[in-house]
Amino acid sequence: MPKSKNHKGLLKRIRITKSGLVRHRSANHKHLRSGKGGKRLRQLRKDPMMSNPEAKRIEKLLFRRLRGRSQSRATIKRNPTPAQRKAASAKAAKPAAKPAAKAPAKAK
Repeated sequence: MPKSKNHKGLLKRIRITKSGLVRHRSANHKHLRSGKGGKRLRQLRKDPMMSNPEAKRIEKLLFRRLRGRSQSRATIKRNPTPAQRKAASAKAAKPAAKPAAKAPAKAK
């Protein structure tokens, strides 16, 4: 059976983040820009993330599973990765600076 090959045209048009989300370039941004408003052009400048059904279609073209395909961007920001949790716990485990020793209160 022949080896499965990635879709080279697709690979040139998308970028897959480490969390498995698919970034792509917006359409309608290259030419005929005079009829479009400034706000619209600014929003088109951003690389949006692909929706879940489209990401599922891309998995078939790339012959690979995308991590975190079913997660939204907000979920990923809220839930830290295991590496982030480990770094946070290591930071919390460091001993805090000792407070300055107070002089004993004088007895009256």
